[in-house]
Amino acid sequence: MFVVTLTYTAALERIDELVPAHVEWLDQNYAAGVFLASGRRVPRTGGVILAQAASPEALAAVLAEDPFNKAGVAEYQVVEFLPTKTAPALDSLAVRAG
Repeated sequence: MFVVTLTYTAALERIDELVPAHVEWLDQNYAAGVFLASGRRVPRTGGVILAQAASPEALAAVLAEDPFNKAGVAEYQVVEFLPTKTAPALDSLAVRAG
């Protein structure tokens, strides 16, 4: 599992121009089962994505296709973690020992 934080490197006006294409990219990756949750940071300095991918390299390939990335208007930080404890509603995401 991965937490991806995006930090905008361009003015919000430029970000807003790219939002429709970015949302389409998000939708494609939700449909593919890669993204589990996403949203804007508060204050609006970027975004956060909760993702699952086979490897860091597989996730990097997905992130490379983000219109924000292609336009050079965001920087990405990726943190991999093993969700060993979750709320009951997220139990299917937990990694079990054994």
